[in-house]
Amino acid sequence: MFKQGGVDIESGGQKGGVGVVIYPGMTEDPQLRWGFIRKVYAIVCTQLFFTAVIATVMFFTPAVKDYMKTIFGAVTVVVLLVVAFIRETILIAAGLTALITVSLTFYTFWAAKRGMDFSFLGPFLFCASIVLVMFLLMQFILHLGREAHLVYSCLAALLFSAYIIYDTNNLIRNFTYDEYVIAAICLFGDIINLFLALLGLSE
Repeated sequence: MFKQGGVDIESGGQKGGVGVVIYPGMTEDPQLRWGFIRKVYAIVCTQLFFTAVIATVMFFTPAVKDYMKTIFGAVTVVVLLVVAFIRETILIAAGLTALITVSLTFYTFWAAKRGMDFSFLGPFLFCASIVLVMFLLMQFILHLGREAHLVYSCLAALLFSAYIIYDTNNLIRNFTYDEYVIAAICLFGDIINLFLALLGLSE
């Protein structure tokens, strides 16, 4: 059996009091996985912080805001954050995003502890993403109106909520230690897209 630091990795690192096993049947050192999880969430928090800082600077600096308007294909997320910043609804959307993200994260860890694995959601989420993109294209082409926009926002909020569960599950079980950047980007994208969907509902 392979051992690291006197701990039997194949037994889930349960000997010697090393770490807390995240899910039943875990075959890696829990300390290593917890360290990986903390690293990913640190990166995600840093990304969210700098996104908020950039949006704030753009809003309160007219020269920067005018310059960004001249850039074709500027980052959509930042532009939408700047536009939304002048409205009170951004606080509601941000608060709901934080509440949903934290709740779903705790739920996923709780479920993983009891042996649940959400990896099966992958194909369904991929199909749902394609349907959502097609719906968005139809909305722009056919000018379906505010009702269609609300339907799209509801579906997007549900989809990216499910993505948070799916990517958190991958963070717990499937991502390798070298994939911390990919894991952080996935979670960051889920949170931002959930925020934009909730913002669409608040308009």
